[in-house]
Amino acid sequence: MGATAGLTEVVLYDTLVNYLVSMARTVEGAMNRALDAIVSLENPRTSVLPGEVFLLEPRINEMEIVIDEHAIRLLRRGSFSDDEMRLIVAALKITNDLERIGDIAVNLAERVVSLREMQGAQIPEELAPMASAVRAMVSKSLGALIFRNVEMATQVLESDDVVDQYRDRIFEKLLQHMTQEPKLVSPGMQFILATRHLERIADHATNIAEDIIFWVRGLDVRHGRGLEVRPSQSEQTDSAPAPDSAITENSHVLHSGVTPACNTERA
Repeated sequence: MGATAGLTEVVLYDTLVNYLVSMARTVEGAMNRALDAIVSLENPRTSVLPGEVFLLEPRINEMEIVIDEHAIRLLRRGSFSDDEMRLIVAALKITNDLERIGDIAVNLAERVVSLREMQGAQIPEELAPMASAVRAMVSKSLGALIFRNVEMATQVLESDDVVDQYRDRIFEKLLQHMTQEPKLVSPGMQFILATRHLERIADHATNIAEDIIFWVRGLDVRHGRGLEVRPSQSEQTDSAPAPDSAITENSHVLHSGVTPACNTERA
């Protein structure tokens, strides 16, 4: 009987992780469609992508509700290991960030629809590499979630500044062009909003990476407590989570496998 109960517990927590991965894949699909649409604005083949993004939003919202309900069901069971409690807490936060990425993908798709109706809309040359950087951050966050890989999550934290730099450079160039040619103001504002959307997606990917580090290692790296987390031996070999003995809370003392590094703030 005890073995059966233990198996049931494992299934319940594995189900929560599977729900998270499924939602993350759906959100990534919506985001990729929005990114493809904005960087290939003049390609008629991408004209259907905004509509596909709009259709995915209700599914993402429903997934968020399902995961929240499952997490609440687990909380009602009452008894948890440290790892299980961290998983539930992280799951509730990750679903919120995933849902927000889905919403921002919709916002980005709306920018595409508006830009397609404007004359003379020229895509900023650095928009494509910015979109690629954002795409990579979300992809690594998903990989870190699937494999419980702290090293991949840390790479996401280190990439956030790159996206911010792209945003600033694109803004400066668009502002210069809009000042010189007033007819470029309307499309320029749409592209400025688009870069803001991309930045926000990167921020949410960073949040997800922080939550994965908390889940796997028990380390809170939010709000300027950024840490460069070196992978444990188990992560280097098979990407399995570190044993409980390797998990240390960092409220006052840093984990022996981490060193102060990047500075991140939660969106």
